[in-house]
Amino acid sequence: MKNNLKIEIVKWIDGYVPLTMIREKVFIEEQKVMPQLEWDGMDEEAIHFLVYKDEKAIGCARAIVIENYMQLGRMAVLKEYRGEGIGNNLIEKAVITAKLNQLSSIHISAQCHAIDFYKKFGFKVISDIYLDAEIPHRDMRLEF
Repeated sequence: MKNNLKIEIVKWIDGYVPLTMIREKVFIEEQKVMPQLEWDGMDEEAIHFLVYKDEKAIGCARAIVIENYMQLGRMAVLKEYRGEGIGNNLIEKAVITAKLNQLSSIHISAQCHAIDFYKKFGFKVISDIYLDAEIPHRDMRLEF
């Protein structure tokens, strides 16, 4: 990882303090997602990717394995660290993790403004636009 980046895979019980801080700043404060939508009760069974830069937690994503695929979501990078390729590193780590676990695909509910970002990794749009937390999304899938 460049820029002194480190991505750890953590369980909720071990990473909830930095994970909560990042998601509250990005989703609840910036994007105005209602807390009851953000905290959906799925965190404890998920695996979490936590990005550190110079020992500071700056980004995250959540993966839930359903049958033979990974549902990837809650991907967030603190505003002051965006544009540094951290999202790329998160997707690459998720892809490697899914392949190591012999999963067939990764599914995401992508905010519409981020569709081109995911397309460059090979994700394909598989749904019409719908609202989630009042934000336009489309489902996307990457098959291996």
